Formats: sequence, C-alpha cells, structure tokens
Amino acid sequence: MKNNSLAVVILAAGSSSRMGGAGKKEFYPLDKGTVLSSSFKAFVSAAKKMQVLSLRFVICCVPGLESQTEEILFSDSELCDQKKSIQIDFIGGGESRQDSVFKALSFLEGKIPLDSIVLIHDGARPYVSSDLIERTACAAKEFGASVPGLVPVDTQKVVDEKDQIECHLKRERLSAVQTPQGFEYETIFKCHNRAREIGNVYTDDSEIWDSFPELTGSRKVRVVSGEATNIKITYPKDIPQKKGEKMIRIGLGTDLHVLKEGRKFVVGGVEIPFEKGEDGHSDGDVLLHAISDALLGASGLGDIGSYFPPEDPEWKDADSKVLLKKIWNDVKANGWSLVNLDSVLELEKPKFLPYRMQVIKSIAQILEVKEEQVFVKAKTNEKQDAVGAGLAVKAYCTCLLEKKL
Repeated sequence: MKNNSLAVVILAAGSSSRMGGAGKKEFYPLDKGTVLSSSFKAFVSAAKKMQVLSLRFVICCVPGLESQTEEILFSDSELCDQKKSIQIDFIGGGESRQDSVFKALSFLEGKIPLDSIVLIHDGARPYVSSDLIERTACAAKEFGASVPGLVPVDTQKVVDEKDQIECHLKRERLSAVQTPQGFEYETIFKCHNRAREIGNVYTDDSEIWDSFPELTGSRKVRVVSGEATNIKITYPKDIPQKKGEKMIRIGLGTDLHVLKEGRKFVVGGVEIPFEKGEDGHSDGDVLLHAISDALLGASGLGDIGSYFPPEDPEWKDADSKVLLKKIWNDVKANGWSLVNLDSVLELEKPKFLPYRMQVIKSIAQILEVKEEQVFVKAKTNEKQDAVGAGLAVKAYCTCLLEKKL
C-alpha cells in the first residue's frame, strides 16, 4: 500500500435500537475515549504502518448529530492533538446501511483518486486491529475487493419454512464476514450506483460487488483471515466494561419438602425441636437448598440438582451445610462475593422466631460473611395448601452477588 491513497468510511448512523436504552453504542466510553474513537485510531495506526500518503475519513452519523459526533470523537485524549492533521468529514447517514455507504461514496467523488482503496467499517467494532486492516487493504489492492472472515464455530444448516433441516452445509467452506470491507473506490461506487438504480437491497458491500460482474470484471471478493476479537457491539452485554467497575447479579431460589415423622427438622443448619422433619434425599434443609439455588443462579453455575443429583447415593442424608459450603466455594472461585441475601420460610409449625438469630448466624458462618448480610423471616400460610395444613415446609431466597471486572 506504500504511496497509495486510502479512504475510510466509518458507519455510525444506526439507531442502536437493540441496546435497550443503553444509549448510542459508538459513543460508549472505552479506554481513553469511546467505542468510535477506538475504531478510528486503529485505522490511523494502520495507515502509518502502511505508509499511506493520502488518508481521508468519512464518518456517517445520525443526521443532525454531525457536530456532536465530531466532539465525542476528539474527546479522546489520544486524538485531540491530531485533529488538524487528519482529513475527516462528518456526514449524515441514510435510512439503511446501504444508503449510508452510498452517501459516503458519493461524498468522496472528486475528492480522492479513482484508483484509491476504500475501506468500509462498522463504527461499533472497536477491537479491529491494524494488522487486520492492513491485510484487508492489501488484498483489496491486489484483487479489487476483500473482506475478513472467520470459519463458523458451530455447524451450519439451512432450515425450511417448517423449521426442518433442508440442507447440511460444510462448515469449512463457510465464512462469517466482518469489517472492514475493502474495495477499489471507482468500481464499488459504480456497483452501488447500479444497485440504487435498480432498487435492490443487499446485506453488505461484498454482495453488491458480486452482483455486478459486468462492472467488476467478474473478479471475486478475496477473503482474508478475520479475528475473533473483532466483535461488533450489538446488545448491552457486548458493551466493554471498564476495569474497576463491578458486575452485579440477582439470584432466586426456592425449595419445598414434605414433613415426615421420624425425621429431624433442620432449617439453615440448625436443628429445631419438632415431631416431624423434612423428607429428602439429603437432610432436607429446605432453607439451605433455596439459598444454594439462589447463589448458583446468580453466578450462572447451575442448580443444586445438577450439583448433587438426588439419584446419587453419595448424597444420601448429606449435611446441607457441607453442600452449601461446596457451592459457595465454587461461586467465590468464579470471582463473586455476597452483597446480601434475604429469605422467607413458609411453615405452619413450629414457631420460628425464637431460632431466627441462631439460623442467621449459622448461614453467615457457612458463607463466611457478616450476619447483617443475611436475613431470614417466616410466614404461615394461613392454613392453605400443604404448607398451611402442616404437611410441608417451603423456603424462598433472593441474593445479590457482585464481581469486580
């Protein structure tokens, strides 16, 4: 690419509707700037590496937000000193991606040489590397058109209208295409003009290139090696988090056990005198089981049934304090700590209040937390259903976990 002209079109005109109100994804803070500036800086770095003599940017924004987009881009501390040395224009985008690209290519007409390479990139791909940009640009220079792609991890199928597999595809022949996509400027502009004339809609620019072989000289789009890290931010979960921030998760657990004579009545690791006890594969501690499920759910590690299958004889009459301890050690090993947990015990008899502080202390000791982080309260069921008839006991638990990122 040495001594050549390079134009970069960065698309940031979408509505970010799938972000669920988290705001415009390209404006989200990242490192010393934003998602948009991270994408932008990668192209500046790649152009220096390729010794490009003429570099021009066009950023497609939400119409009316051109000035705001410029301000946000150059709020990046690593770009503020380069503002005057970078040739960049901010233009309003179109109603679709295809429209926005066409507007950018039209804007560049007469402003760059016809033999320039133009790279078209999604502004919401902040982790694009300068090496990937260079591979794409060099292949576009050699073959006329180039895109980065990855072989899909999952086996791909074609499904018919009845949700039945219609065709089995060979994964090794498939490619999940990323951006930037690189093209000869003159040719891709002609292809976009033709697509606009006939009114066809295409999924991306490589499809537009392939649709008009009479304009491209029947040259195929070259696929270069993409990068798994070159993700596109689409949903809130894709938003990169700053180091030092915390992730929080809520968990919910519930359990019910039938009461049976001849069994111990154990709640929260404390044996309470009563003529009946919980019937279960382990000791039947309904409260610790609910707490276990809440912790496992919040941390995403599973549920108590998958940890300790009831059909496994190893857990016959097991102490639920030991089971909860094992679960909690795994939760902690995954970086989680407890903010608090709150539990409700449903039982008709016996009276729970005299034992509440003893149960809270027991749970706090198992989880190695302060007693004020744990609370348990009890309710009768007004003589309704199995609990109200004194035939069963039920527990609910909610917990809040946090993890430093």
